[in-house]
Amino acid sequence: MRTVGRYLVMALALVGCFALTAPAASAVTIDETTSRALDEAFAQRAATPNLARGDLIELLSRRFLGTPYGADMLIGSATTPEELVVDTRRVDCFTYLDYVTALATAADRADFLRALTRVRYTDETVAFTHRRHFFTDWAATSPRNATDITASLTPAATTVTKTLNAKADGTAYLPGLPTTVRDITFIPSAAVDQNVLAALRNGDYVGAYTPTAGLDVTHVGIIATTPTGPVFRNASSLPTTNRVIDTPLTDYLTTVPGIVVLRPL
Repeated sequence: MRTVGRYLVMALALVGCFALTAPAASAVTIDETTSRALDEAFAQRAATPNLARGDLIELLSRRFLGTPYGADMLIGSATTPEELVVDTRRVDCFTYLDYVTALATAADRADFLRALTRVRYTDETVAFTHRRHFFTDWAATSPRNATDITASLTPAATTVTKTLNAKADGTAYLPGLPTTVRDITFIPSAAVDQNVLAALRNGDYVGAYTPTAGLDVTHVGIIATTPTGPVFRNASSLPTTNRVIDTPLTDYLTTVPGIVVLRPL
């Protein structure tokens, strides 16, 4: 779920059932700070036309370092129409990925809004039932944002079958959202060795696997490769950070059961 674990409270408040497709730029409210940030990102992308997609994602994600963490950024509920929210003044772990991924394909404001709609919603439909609430939705629903490469990274990868959105007691994390039975493949943290670390690339998306019923991951971020090893670039809600930070991936692995790795398309 896009806001699970530390973000579960936010998840329970998410999105309504009103549906629309690719809103026009004039229909989306964008504050001045966000508008300036978008224009700067468009300029940076235009200045680096030959970067591989993963490298471009890493470059654009770097722009958000230090951005404050913000919960409850998306608008909608069972009774409130869904809106396409664009606000980079604060981000949670998943909206951070949304914005960076959309920016990596956008040359201007109209392109960005279309891209954000494709990234955040299945079938490019702005609606509660179409929002990609779960990290693995990015590789499992259309149009896909990424490929799940977890199993290819090590023979130690483990697959479990989960019913997403169903708590252990049978109730839903998000009432009104159907449950989905899905095989989730993860690498136990203890099995993330040097071969796995060496196979990660700039721009890979990493989710922190959870054994909790009904959920796939509890947190997500972006890989940035460095001379000393990969870092986990993420919007952290921890009181000691509360912003977008770089955490050495090996350090982060000591705090989670395992990881799911998606590679951007």
